[in-house]
Amino acid sequence: QVQLEESGGGLVQAGGSLRLSCVATGRGFSNYAMGWFRQAPGKEHEFVAVISASGRNTYYADSVKGRFTISRDNAKNTVSLQMNSLKPEDTAVYYCDTAQYYSHSRLRPETPWGQGTQVTVSS
Repeated sequence: QVQLEESGGGLVQAGGSLRLSCVATGRGFSNYAMGWFRQAPGKEHEFVAVISASGRNTYYADSVKGRFTISRDNAKNTVSLQMNSLKPEDTAVYYCDTAQYYSHSRLRPETPWGQGTQVTVSS
């Protein structure tokens, strides 16, 4: 089982960029697909992006496709989310978690969300 910690959030103007990072501790990181999810104020958590265990395959929500890029470094137990052309509607707390690649969902939805990292995009 892996433990995850997100970082890299902040306040940015519309059109700007941020890079989120997620560091995993524990064993087996390279065996898991990894996903980024977000929760905007007053809304449910939603899927953002997922990357396969090997890193060869990625999939994005339509709302971020072409603007966000997910990547991973299995040697460093990290997964990143490069966010470009940010929009005010991207404002949310962003979370990383182990994921099911084809369903674009959390591998263990019964577990509590981590602390996440806040992204705020001003107009």
